[in-house]
Amino acid sequence: MPAHRPPFQVIAHIDGASRGNPGPAAYGVVLESEDGTTLTTLSRNFGLTTNNVAEYHALLAALDYALAHHVQRLKVLSDSELLVRQIQGAYKVRSLDLKPLHERARSAIAKLEAFSIEYVPREQNREADRLANRALDRADKDFHRQDTKTQSHEVTPKPLRVLATYREGTLRPQQQLPLAEGQEVEIEVRRKK
Repeated sequence: MPAHRPPFQVIAHIDGASRGNPGPAAYGVVLESEDGTTLTTLSRNFGLTTNNVAEYHALLAALDYALAHHVQRLKVLSDSELLVRQIQGAYKVRSLDLKPLHERARSAIAKLEAFSIEYVPREQNREADRLANRALDRADKDFHRQDTKTQSHEVTPKPLRVLATYREGTLRPQQQLPLAEGQEVEIEVRRKK
């Protein structure tokens, strides 16, 4: 006898946020049953990037949840017109940052029995937005708590080492940096062999 799969459709409200665009980024996802019962919420901060990349991370989190929980029918609601239109195939994906995320999303979608994605106004996506911003607030508090500890002990911080990619005239770190908004830094660039 085949494994039982839930017969219901799951609805995912998704949102990505980036403070600074690019800047510290996070996503929020609310997963509900068709009757509106909240199944779970997901949120995570994940480094410095753009709003569009954060939106894709929210979509991927919803898709990962669906596949891990044997959900076969997923409906996604997003207030990112760009993301929705790219997944629907109405807009081309030109950004080098978005192409691999788009491919991962399309691959995950292909594993579902049914999938739909719709654009909704921001007012209809408030809870996902709140979760994304709460994740950013937590990351900001953690940074300030670490910064205060460093200042109170007057310890000279070790230099940060981070890999970055140069694209379209911008040096983009591959991880979030523990820097305050507007903080000046000295950068030494070495080419990776």
